[in-house]
Amino acid sequence: MKKVTVACDHAGFLVKQTVLDFFKESGFEVLDFGTFSEESVDYPDFIHPAMQAIEGGEAEMGVVMCGSGQGAAITANKHAGIRAALCWTPELASLARRHNNANVLAIPARFVSKETVKHMLDVFFAAPFEGGRHERRVSKICAG
Repeated sequence: MKKVTVACDHAGFLVKQTVLDFFKESGFEVLDFGTFSEESVDYPDFIHPAMQAIEGGEAEMGVVMCGSGQGAAITANKHAGIRAALCWTPELASLARRHNNANVLAIPARFVSKETVKHMLDVFFAAPFEGGRHERRVSKICAG
């Protein structure tokens, strides 16, 4: 069973419910770092702990959400070993996994439908990293 983290701000809260339902139906174990309402909050306060859980080996992958998805992705990508991909179509989500070995899906909550979210989750968590020529590129991502 895969263990995943989930984190969002107030703008991502309703989409987070769709994400949690997907994981429950798919048999994933979820570490939910919040937020837990639509009350205004700052996304880094929730995303940093979720990414630390992945860095520390408590989870394998994650999903982060905010209104545009940009802040969530930027925050997640500040962490070593995190490759968060901002996706708004299933095709982008699949490519992020297969070609970039993304381990975190960043969702722009104000710009995607519930159906699109479900489809992105399905392809993102099912697609394997293809390796090969992509491995060389992914190995060059870390600036450190």
